[in-house]
Amino acid sequence: MRAIGGLWRWRHNPLCRRTDLAEAWVALAALLLALVAAPVAGCLVGGTTHTALQRSVRAQQQTRHPVQATVVRTLPPSPLEIAPETASGQEPRSRVLARWTAPDGTGRSGPVPTLLKDPRPGDRFGIWTDGQGRLTPRPLDTATATTHAVLAGSGAALAAAALVEGGRRLIVRWMVRRRYAGWDRAWEKAGPDWGRTGTGN
Repeated sequence: MRAIGGLWRWRHNPLCRRTDLAEAWVALAALLLALVAAPVAGCLVGGTTHTALQRSVRAQQQTRHPVQATVVRTLPPSPLEIAPETASGQEPRSRVLARWTAPDGTGRSGPVPTLLKDPRPGDRFGIWTDGQGRLTPRPLDTATATTHAVLAGSGAALAAAALVEGGRRLIVRWMVRRRYAGWDRAWEKAGPDWGRTGTGN
């Protein structure tokens, strides 16, 4: 809007220089380009990301299975392990030795971080495994995938707008430098005689 206002203000102004009008046109072109490029970039990136993430969601939901594990005994906490059932961001409260049955029917056991406040032998809790019973993170859900896609699209739109604005600034800077160079040349021509009495007579 400032670019349009600037163009209108300079239209019939006798003090308007060609460079002033050119800068206003550059600003208007950048504004229109940003209004077009930002949404297009956001939609393209967001749509592509959404498609890829939804494909990943379907793949993970097919290959990861929820099973019930049984506490055998508690173990000292280990900060290096991440609980599969806490992929949503919750921190595991304790670490236990547990046993569970894999989807293929084989028995498994091993150390597992858990959210149980006070785990005791025989307590049961949910974990995620692959088809062979190996621990895996919780599969990505549709809502989280959509949120990631929206964030990716928004970031792409902002990046496109910033790129257009950066281009506008570079062009205006180049135009200003040319203007100053022109002024310098004009001063060099007028400099030796400027201010002298009778100059130009």
